[in-house]
Amino acid sequence: MTDIIVIGGGPAGMTAALYALRNGKSALILEKHGFGGQITYSPKVENWPGTAQMSGNEFADALLEQVMAQGAEVDLAEVLRVEDRGSVKAVYTDDGKVHEAKALVIATGVKHRMLGLPGENELVGEGISFCAVCDGDFYTGQTVCVAGGGNSALQEAILLSGKCAQVIMLQDLPEFTGEKKLQEILFARDNVKKYTGVKITALETEGGALRGVTVEPQSGGEKQIIACDGLFVAIGLIPENEAFRPLADLNPWGYFDSGENCETKTPGIFVAGDCRSKGVRQLTTAAGDGATAALAACRYIDAL
Repeated sequence: MTDIIVIGGGPAGMTAALYALRNGKSALILEKHGFGGQITYSPKVENWPGTAQMSGNEFADALLEQVMAQGAEVDLAEVLRVEDRGSVKAVYTDDGKVHEAKALVIATGVKHRMLGLPGENELVGEGISFCAVCDGDFYTGQTVCVAGGGNSALQEAILLSGKCAQVIMLQDLPEFTGEKKLQEILFARDNVKKYTGVKITALETEGGALRGVTVEPQSGGEKQIIACDGLFVAIGLIPENEAFRPLADLNPWGYFDSGENCETKTPGIFVAGDCRSKGVRQLTTAAGDGATAALAACRYIDAL
């Protein structure tokens, strides 16, 4: 039996495994896609303390190598459900296995809601971004579009408008839905242009690089190509926590309703990272959650 099973191999999950191992516990990481999570989409990371610059892939590879050197087991498998048996947690995966552990850390992260356009996935990190804090500097002095009209899109655009020559807002609804104060701040800036009631229907590329987007009025009318150097997509995040609802409360948006202690309503089950209800979702906060959840899991095991 493993001491701690970590569900999710992003920064929060791998940090949780690292802290568990450093505290003398065995750890198994179950990841359904690829280790690293959303950070692997960032070609340049410049906000990790103590490291001036690295790629998201470099960070993910180094962290995975570190936890494996400490003795972590890893397995590529999707967790279908978890059964609470008191002092034992049974984890069922899509390859037919049942893993048992004394405690769990769920760090399933989130996935960005995509536009669903041809060629979109290939341009992520190569013209399409999701985080102005992470990638905004790449577009200093250039023109970018921002897809979305809620608070997240407005906040991204405010950050970008301080760096970029022009920021073009593309909202598919008749009006922007974010806070009025944010709208006032953003649209008072001379380098910000806005379109409402338009849908992005195609991505324009040249030599494999993004060069613009095609938009079409929702009410019908002529298509228009808007030239840009980058596209920031801010149309929402999707947590994937539904399979764990019986064991951990979810808020109305599907995130784990857990505080900074990373605890859930089920003893021995903890949550960490972007899948948790929180105000800031960054690499540093994910790692912090991983450490907090792992140490809480260790204390839980020690008290059994």
